This record gives sequence, C-alpha cells and structure tokens, in this order.
Amino acid sequence: MATPYFRQIPNFDYVTRSPNVDNISQYTEVKNLFRRARLRPDIEDNLLFFDKYSIIGDERPDNVAFKFYKEETLDWVILLSNNILNVQSEWPLTQKNFEEVMLDKYGSFETLFNGIKYYETKEIRDSLGKIILPSGLRISNTWETGGGFVKEVSDTGLIRYYYQYYDLGLSNFVEVFQDQLITPVTNYEYEEKIENDKRNIFVLKPRYLNIIFNDIEKIGTYKKGSEQYVSQTLKRGDNIRLYN
Repeated sequence: MATPYFRQIPNFDYVTRSPNVDNISQYTEVKNLFRRARLRPDIEDNLLFFDKYSIIGDERPDNVAFKFYKEETLDWVILLSNNILNVQSEWPLTQKNFEEVMLDKYGSFETLFNGIKYYETKEIRDSLGKIILPSGLRISNTWETGGGFVKEVSDTGLIRYYYQYYDLGLSNFVEVFQDQLITPVTNYEYEEKIENDKRNIFVLKPRYLNIIFNDIEKIGTYKKGSEQYVSQTLKRGDNIRLYN
C-alpha cells in the first residue's frame, strides 16, 4: 500500500501562541505545507508521460487513482498531475452539489435554466466560403445596442435585428437576421460547460510512479545541518518569546 501524501510531508515545530499556555517554550507540531510537492518540469511539460482522461459522473480523485494505479491513496498523484490545489473548486462537483450550488447562486431553477447568460455567434460565410463572422464569439445581453447590428421595425411593429456585410461573390450586400446569427446560452449551459471542462484531466502513466515517489521522498526529508534542523522529518522555528 502506498504511503498517503501528508504522511510524506515533513513536520515543523512552531511556538504555541495560545494565551492559555503558561510555558513560553511550548511548541506545536504541524505539517510543513510550504514543502508542497510538484512535478519536475521535464515531466510536467512532456505529454508523453501522461494519459488523457475524462472524469465520469461523480468520480473522485481516489476513484481515478484506483482505476489507474489500483491504489486509492495515490489520489494525490492525480491532483499533482493537474496542479489542483483546491479540490472543492477545481474538481467537478457531484451532480447533487452542483445543483445546490447553482440554486444558491441564481436563486431559482427558473433563473438557472431559462436565464440568459450571454449570446454566442454562429458562423457566417459568404458565397466564396470566406468566414465573415466566426462562431463562438461571446456577445453580451445588450447586443442590440452595438456590434454593427441593424434594427428593423416592420409595419406591424415587429422588431428584428440583422447583420449586414458585402458579399464579393454576389457583388451585393447580404443581411443575416438574428435567429441565423446568434444563439442564447443559458446560465445552466454556461455553468455546466465550466464543470465539464474540469473533467478533462491528465493522468501520469503508472510506469513513471517511482520517479514521483523518489522526488517526494527528497522533498519530505530535511538535510542534516540545515537551518532549524531537528531530524530528517522535523524542523523547529525560533522562539522569539524567549528573547522578549
């Protein structure tokens, strides 16, 4: 069984600050989080060391670790491979948590599912195949007031907007109306895309695990003779209270 990540991180003694402690030389031992592990640049920047993976459903880091390494405690390798520091915000939420967070953010399911976050353009090409307007451009909810759109009011009072361009192949101006030009993106679609983007991760190939294990062992070991050294797994901070 692999050693869990935090058991490999060395400790640090710092002076207890509690006002209820009478002994000014009392220390509290904590993990030295400043010794955070990270992948070596020659591994991190080389895609050949990784497999691409898309997180399925409500899979957690430990689930993915077991799928690839047969060891749940190697979840830290999954996080390390993707430089994830905050699982709560950088890993996909479960469906239940996602709906709870979204309802809290938007106030109601009506606003979540039907409220428009923004609009996106559809691709427009002229008769020669030249792209006049690329797809996926984000347009604000106030797109009617700018961006080269023309407002048209019919005799019956119907208001439509269109985009106009000159088509060299036709030697004429062409009008593209809003239903062919833009598409709405709801609040739910916007938030769902953010979550789905988090699902695309990299997983370190199992044959390179020993390299990571050796590297983290070096990170987790203090060198004898270094400043504040007590042992290979412990350093002690200076007690300035002794000098006051």
